[in-house]
Amino acid sequence: MASTDEPDEATTPAPEPTDDLVTTAHSITVRRRKLNYTATTGRVVLRREVSTDGKFDGLLPKAEMFVTAYTLDGADPAQRPVTFAFNGGPGSASVWLHLGVLGPRRVVAPDAGAPVPPPYGLVDNTETLLAHSDLVFIDPVSTGYSRAAKGERAADFHGFKADLESVGELIRLWTSRNGRWVSPKFLAGESYGTTRAAGLAQHLQSRHGLYLNGLILISSVLDFATLDFTEGNDLPYALFLPSYAAIAHYHGLHGDRDLQEVLTVAEAFAATDYPHALSQGSRLSTEDYQAAVATTARLTGLSEDYVDRVNLRIEHIRFFTELLRHRKQTVGRLDGRFTGWEADYGREHMSEDPASAAIMGAYTAGINHYLHTELAYPNDLPYEVLSLDVNRNWSWKEFENAHVTVTDKLAAAMRANPHLRVHVASGYTDGATPYFATEHSLARLNIPAVLRDNIEVSYYGAGHMMYLHEPSRVQQSKDIAAFVNKSTNR
Repeated sequence: MASTDEPDEATTPAPEPTDDLVTTAHSITVRRRKLNYTATTGRVVLRREVSTDGKFDGLLPKAEMFVTAYTLDGADPAQRPVTFAFNGGPGSASVWLHLGVLGPRRVVAPDAGAPVPPPYGLVDNTETLLAHSDLVFIDPVSTGYSRAAKGERAADFHGFKADLESVGELIRLWTSRNGRWVSPKFLAGESYGTTRAAGLAQHLQSRHGLYLNGLILISSVLDFATLDFTEGNDLPYALFLPSYAAIAHYHGLHGDRDLQEVLTVAEAFAATDYPHALSQGSRLSTEDYQAAVATTARLTGLSEDYVDRVNLRIEHIRFFTELLRHRKQTVGRLDGRFTGWEADYGREHMSEDPASAAIMGAYTAGINHYLHTELAYPNDLPYEVLSLDVNRNWSWKEFENAHVTVTDKLAAAMRANPHLRVHVASGYTDGATPYFATEHSLARLNIPAVLRDNIEVSYYGAGHMMYLHEPSRVQQSKDIAAFVNKSTNR
């Protein structure tokens, strides 16, 4: 018979989760300057306030969010900037910015035309932003090692507003616990991470009174109407066209013409005659229609027959599948410089993105090795680099019967905080968030003319993750560092 002194496992409450942060010491030499820094990695418990009948019951765990923070040893917190970074998806961990361009270590990743076989390596990133700013990489709930707390629904975090609240709460907690309220603060987001960053700029101001010095928006999507190829929305067809032209140029379909010459013509057509032709429908004369077909085909590298068959409207996945069909190749969505193969070249939509396939293995191997071995963080959960389940089931309920946009939130944040600066990075061969769509969104921000000078835009001869291209990575690192220094008056 069991002793009555032993606890009943059925009634004994499970222990509450606690932060499991691990701290390690490192150094890196940047331009002959040795930087000693501390890496702190692990999960931080987020809690929600609970009340019953107006009476405060306490704080209950709601999520465990994974972060990796780098702080320069001996730096003055009042002077030292801190940059909070995340990727997008939605459903992506922060591995891409972490080991691609910003962090002190980076993956030796494949580039277009320069494949790297497994196993993959890591090297010091001597262009790391850590030379200019402390860094905090954040994995939203259900990405990386971040998970909902026991008894909580993961889906409750998978939506526009809920995501802002959880990521914003983590930023507030880290800022308070590390004594950084008086530090210059930046957000760096990529892809959907730019949507999140723009929303967070307003959320942090209005909810927590936390004002930022700057936003770093890499491969931006601020207004989804510029990207959604839906019936009746002709806007994306025009805004993608200059990127189609850039991809066609990369693959030799514009002969020896200079890229900027091609883009100048493509942008002018995409801003004027092309959207006009799309808007006219049956009112467009046969002569004008044929002229539009010819110009569209010439710029995109597609045949006039194909452009005619799709009625001038080139959807992006169709483009990536069609452009090099005559060579039995597809081109990348994330980066049109990459090419791939299909089992069936009669298909209309390619079966996978060659760019994504080329880099996924390197970044997945890199982050798993790095966290377990170099940062000594023990966790047997799978590190979710990209959760397609989160992506497919993301909630947009805040935008019911309207398209998704955060241009209003970014504009409101800039009007309330006229010192907020914005750095935008775009890749010419990005077929996911095309640069001309970003320009369109920025031009329509409802801000006074005097605040336009707070926005700067940089362009690179690569795609969505422009840092895969070594010259672009080096230049982008310089551009971001200059932006941070300028935005903190350094």
